[in-house]
Amino acid sequence: MEDIAAHLSRVQAMKDFSTTTITPERIPRERFDDAEATVAHLELIYEQHTTFLREQFARLLEAGHLPGRVRATYPEVLIETSTFAQIDSRLSYGHVAGPGVYATTITRPDLFRDYLIEQLRLLLRNHSVMLEVGSSSEPIPLHFAFEDGVHVEGRIADRIQAPLRDFFDVPDLAVMDDAIVNGTYEPEPGKPLPLAPFTAPRIDYSLHRLPHYTATQPEWVQNFVILTNYQFYIDEFVERSRQLMAAGGGGYTSLVEPGNLVTPAGASEPVEGTPPRRLPQMPAYHLTKADHMGLTMVNIGIGPSNAKTITDHIAVLRPHAWLMLGHCAGLRNTQALGDYVLAHGYVREDHVLDADLPSWVPIPPLAEVQVAIEEAVAEVTGLSGYELKRVMRTGTVATIDNRNWELRDHREPVQRFSQSRAIALDMESATAAANGFRFRVPYGTLLCVSDKPLHGELKLPGMASDFYRRQVNQHLEIGIRAMEKLRAMDPDRLHSRKLRSFAETAFQ
Repeated sequence: MEDIAAHLSRVQAMKDFSTTTITPERIPRERFDDAEATVAHLELIYEQHTTFLREQFARLLEAGHLPGRVRATYPEVLIETSTFAQIDSRLSYGHVAGPGVYATTITRPDLFRDYLIEQLRLLLRNHSVMLEVGSSSEPIPLHFAFEDGVHVEGRIADRIQAPLRDFFDVPDLAVMDDAIVNGTYEPEPGKPLPLAPFTAPRIDYSLHRLPHYTATQPEWVQNFVILTNYQFYIDEFVERSRQLMAAGGGGYTSLVEPGNLVTPAGASEPVEGTPPRRLPQMPAYHLTKADHMGLTMVNIGIGPSNAKTITDHIAVLRPHAWLMLGHCAGLRNTQALGDYVLAHGYVREDHVLDADLPSWVPIPPLAEVQVAIEEAVAEVTGLSGYELKRVMRTGTVATIDNRNWELRDHREPVQRFSQSRAIALDMESATAAANGFRFRVPYGTLLCVSDKPLHGELKLPGMASDFYRRQVNQHLEIGIRAMEKLRAMDPDRLHSRKLRSFAETAFQ
């Protein structure tokens, strides 16, 4: 009888556990007509709920068990409008498409504070309605309540009496897809329409992946990002940046290297951070400004998969532009090693985005970016007008996923390159540009011809070393100057309407 009683007691305890949900103290929903106050309330809810999860996790580690399942949720901001507003048609964002209820979940409002204030201020101005803020129904996964994520898995071994997911919500890939930015999202009947391009869980996923790939925290990523496929460019960028810091910064506040090594303006070496034991897959370097208007440079390595991976994650930080600076194969006999290629179109044979952005979707050149790059080339080389054509061609870049394409029967790839009018070939540019188009991030490409395989000039060690030594400095200078020109531009002009569809989220 005692065994039966004990068994029944355990069954009842399991039933009680399954019906008990431990939640943080409720913060009432409120309405605001001020963007700063709205963000402050979002921060209040987010901090309360994530702190609650961390406290309950500590309680679990201490006791080995909890009396129920723990749940905290993301804050959300909601807007409801009943009329079609008269919007300045020059604006590409900051307004909803029509009458209805629109909402988005929010994460890390501290990190996105300036961005959120700008987006919400535009909504208030364009629609003259109140913003509603409260707790959403979307659970915060325990891992995302810790900024490093690994803090969780590293501490649970042998300390708890049941699987972690019995007590807490864990990351759920079903709510982390890119349906909104891909234009395939269909809201359930009665549910609000999306207000932002990414949900909070999708953003959190990328915020936790960025340190893994770059060995730097996401808060260091700047609004102007240069991607490269060679370490030579990184070495030159770091040397320049260190000299700049030692000389006082030149308008920048710090250089941040992998391991979150921070060299502030006026210093000649890092004052904080820990050097990584080894460089990550795609190390990032940040020349920072207080308002995130500095430069980030990432060595994405070789291949379209890396190009997609890093831009998938950087995109959630809503940068103002990214630019691909790298090497390419020149396809025309009239090109010389060291010539530049300014991409105005792409042949997409990278295939990594086929499921997200069909290959029939054109990737248009963005006038603002194209002009900035061309002006930068002219200024750095000292050439202009017709003379500029001596060192730079504007044309189509073909991006492929097969590094050893030269070993195939030439008739087939060469025919395609000829039909497309391609003048250069690489493995990253179309991917970075296409993801810029997909994520509504202004993009551009300036490549440098490092070999001409169709014309007997292969990339050989001696030629490559001499080429890199001669050309990298100038190419990087052009990229930095182009980004400085974009930084001086009005963001409303830079975020082109070419990147927006006819049914867009209000947030940029």
